Amino acid sequence: MFRRIKNKFLRYLVITIYFVIIFLCAIELNFLGLFGYSPTAKDIQAPTLNIASELYTADGKLIGRYFRENRSPVVYDSISKNIVHALVATEDIRFFQHHGVDFRAVISSLVSTAQGDKRGGSTITQQLAKNLFRTRYNQSAGLLGKVPGLRMVIIKIKEWFTAIKLERRYSKEDILTMYLNTVSFGNNTYGIKTAAKRYFNQNTNAVTAPQAALLIGMLKATTLYNPVRNPARSTERRNIVLSQMQKAGFLSLDQYKVYTKSSLDLSLGSVDEEGKEDSYLRGAAERFIEKWCEENDYDLYEDGLKVYTTIDSRLQRYAEEAAYEQMAVLQKRLASVWGNELPWRDSKGTVIENFLENLAKKLPLYTFLKTKYKGNTDSIDFYLNQPKEMNVFTWDGMKEVSYSTLDSLAHYAKLLNTGMMVMDPYSAEVKAWVGGINHQYFKYDHVNQAKRQAGSTFKPFAYLTALEQGMSPCDKFQDKAVKIEYTENGEAKTWEPKNADWNFTGINMSLRWAMGRSVNSVTAQITEKVGWDNVVKTAHRCGITSYLASVPSVSLGSNDVTVYEMVSAYATFLNKGIHNDPILVQKITDQDGHVLATFKPKSKRVLSEEIAWLMTYMLRGTMDEPGGTSQALWEWDLWKKGNQIGGKTGTSSDYVDGWYMGITKDLVTGVWVGNDERSIHFRNSATGEGSHTALPIFAKFMEKLYHDPNSGYSYGPLPEPTVPITRKYNCPSPRIIAQDSISSDERLPVELKPTIPIYNDEEMNHIDDQLKQK
Repeated sequence: MFRRIKNKFLRYLVITIYFVIIFLCAIELNFLGLFGYSPTAKDIQAPTLNIASELYTADGKLIGRYFRENRSPVVYDSISKNIVHALVATEDIRFFQHHGVDFRAVISSLVSTAQGDKRGGSTITQQLAKNLFRTRYNQSAGLLGKVPGLRMVIIKIKEWFTAIKLERRYSKEDILTMYLNTVSFGNNTYGIKTAAKRYFNQNTNAVTAPQAALLIGMLKATTLYNPVRNPARSTERRNIVLSQMQKAGFLSLDQYKVYTKSSLDLSLGSVDEEGKEDSYLRGAAERFIEKWCEENDYDLYEDGLKVYTTIDSRLQRYAEEAAYEQMAVLQKRLASVWGNELPWRDSKGTVIENFLENLAKKLPLYTFLKTKYKGNTDSIDFYLNQPKEMNVFTWDGMKEVSYSTLDSLAHYAKLLNTGMMVMDPYSAEVKAWVGGINHQYFKYDHVNQAKRQAGSTFKPFAYLTALEQGMSPCDKFQDKAVKIEYTENGEAKTWEPKNADWNFTGINMSLRWAMGRSVNSVTAQITEKVGWDNVVKTAHRCGITSYLASVPSVSLGSNDVTVYEMVSAYATFLNKGIHNDPILVQKITDQDGHVLATFKPKSKRVLSEEIAWLMTYMLRGTMDEPGGTSQALWEWDLWKKGNQIGGKTGTSSDYVDGWYMGITKDLVTGVWVGNDERSIHFRNSATGEGSHTALPIFAKFMEKLYHDPNSGYSYGPLPEPTVPITRKYNCPSPRIIAQDSISSDERLPVELKPTIPIYNDEEMNHIDDQLKQK
């Protein structure tokens, strides 16, 4: 065929063109897999951006982001013309004239390179092709891409083809928008919207010419021209871009002179930190929807989802404020309790040897040191004890110290932690979630990951079981010494529970009074009567999902549970006996707002409505009954307009865990306070009981809520029964003046509130006789 062409030069030219065409077709078709994958028409029509998903409160506040590349897309109309002008003037002055490939720029680039002045000839569209389809990855060039010199040829041709396809499919404005949404600005910041927020705390439509020049100037080398790390170089590069803008006619000479003399004027925003720095809420929401993402083939970190939680931003703020205010107080209290003594002690009060060294062994650093020093413990210990400058978290702010690794471990080991969850019992929506004191230093979520002994907050499940077996709140048990013999794993055991003050009054107490005062002896008798196996079943039915050892002490909270489970279970009482699984996420949309999923609670009736109401009445007893463990709440402004609060304090052995579970007409709140290391705790009831640690957090939170007229929550009584109550429940208890018979954290106020009921004369005379006998 080629021999017909007589002119030798022309023949070789035709042959060359022929083989170039074949070569180009082979690249496009990836012949025999030699050239790597090329984007298809389908790829061009729907290019994939790795877009950060966003996390919102129920009232629309952005509270977190999920990303591998921190990117948030923006539409063309929201992009300042200054940005477009800076980009075109610097990267592709003929952008609006070419069709994807600027061959004039390519030839100019070749000539310049041959003369020693290396310049790029890529258009904005080619750069978009590179960003969208990862054309510079090694596998993009196929097997032949491993041949020296051939790889870049294949990649460039692929970018040309892809650029031409993009130009055929999209308008120039679309291409500019896609480019600005994909390009990296360093610091894990992708896209112009995120960059404008990151460096200037600006929306993209408000970016000025100098700001645009700085951002576009960074594209040449994001690290070298980073305005935070290298302000001088960033300024120099910005002025070069401004010069290009002036030459292109986008700026006047006067504007150029003014802008080049201006400062960088950075105003760093928090977009980067919101996604990069994790949070308890962000992690909790992720755990909540991870199964949905997996089942529906969505990637939370790349698909630009909008996740709307049930969190109320106002309640969240009040919960955090209340928790952190109290935790700062408690930390000072703990430090005062121990002074210069080491706080890590065993159950006998003896200092635990090698406590810090054992903590160090759990660190990844220890594994590294063990390898580096070949197991030489002297060398490892020397390194662990070497002081170095560092910043540590304190309740007075970050503090610069000279600490060794062991010093740092000691510092953080001594810090108390907390978990708090607030839930609407009717909708099952979680309204506030405080997973700990600082996620940067304590990753474990103390709402639904950390399990701790529930203490007396578990007692209501014993009383609930009693009600279900036919008892009433007025049935009485004597406060007396109890001895229970039982078998555990084939071994005969005896349990003799003591009251908090180690005393027994001998008084016959109603179920409501005994639960209100948190009397261990009565709770133990009830547990023995109803069966501890049944108490376990009742708790599980109400929403406790953790394993519970079925032993007599189960009702005194000897098992570990989460705040999440306890709030879920207590909410069953207010919700008329219907248990709802709490929901933290209400809906998920795509980036355009189309709803992809909505979430509703799984509901199941587990109690009769009558029994559920009686339990809310029983929980009110901690306020109404003499010696009620919630009566410290009188100190706060919570008692207006007939307001009623029910609740239960809890304290585990040695004051390791402090709890408070509170119910109002609208909300159920659970609070736990303690140390992650159970060997570190308060020494006595006056400092470490739940009424002194966790209860004040609940009280401060509710006070803040009630004081805000716009919160949507107000004072008011707990719901009245909506079904007939067939059990006797209105059985007022006596006012007892014998303070020495009441545990330290349950003593009555000097003047009892008038809402506390009084026994009739006959009952009072009987009580007086019993007290005289004691």
